[in-house]
Amino acid sequence: MILVTGATGNVGRQVALGLGAAGEQVRAMSRTPGPGLARGDLLDPSSLPLDGVDKVFLLWPQPSELGVQEAVDALTGRVKHVVYLSAISAETGFWGVVENALKASGVEWTFLRSGGMATNTLGWADMIRRDGEVRWPYGEAARSLIHERDLADVAVKALTTGGHAGQTHELTGPSAITQAQQVQEIGTAIGRSLRWTDLPPSEARAQLVAEWGNPGFVDAALGHWASLVANPEPVTETVERVTGSPARTFAQWAVDHADDFR
Repeated sequence: MILVTGATGNVGRQVALGLGAAGEQVRAMSRTPGPGLARGDLLDPSSLPLDGVDKVFLLWPQPSELGVQEAVDALTGRVKHVVYLSAISAETGFWGVVENALKASGVEWTFLRSGGMATNTLGWADMIRRDGEVRWPYGEAARSLIHERDLADVAVKALTTGGHAGQTHELTGPSAITQAQQVQEIGTAIGRSLRWTDLPPSEARAQLVAEWGNPGFVDAALGHWASLVANPEPVTETVERVTGSPARTFAQWAVDHADDFR
């Protein structure tokens, strides 16, 4: 039995579907009850539906290390293998705290260190629908955004085939394109001409602090985006090495999500 946390989210939903298609027994977990879902909250370890579970796909639910040790203790006391969706920047922030807790637990672990996720650009959808324009900082920041289905495909391989325990997989899309180019790709997918306008970082900071509620996390994000103007995000071939298929392009992602922007 494989427990999929965050099973209603962009990545977790695809992991659950992929495992089901592979014939695995899946327990899809969400903090919100629903058809086909087991209720569980990583911030309330006693609620985790771990009976009969051998492996876990782990998504940490918040940009904070609060509650990490308690959740990891609850999971690793019951299961054999945890596949954790981490981040390429895991040396800093809560991602690394989760990784270190898993390593120290003695459980078998696999870390999927994701680069930027293409689904983050869904945050532009309201602006695109309303104005045909994206106002955001650092239009020339180049990102190697990854399709959520590629993350899920690697997770399914890590959960169902051998050779992944103790491995760290760094995962990106197949190329780095600027944020302004991403908007153009979305425009092509929806058949509409879109505009990019650089938002001053100070305005972006105020907006994001109001939305995310974590000034430190916002400052780190803005600093990272600023650095990508001169130093684009790296590109890896790990998706193809693990799954046998090349990583999907951002253009393909935009086609797959065109209705989200219309």
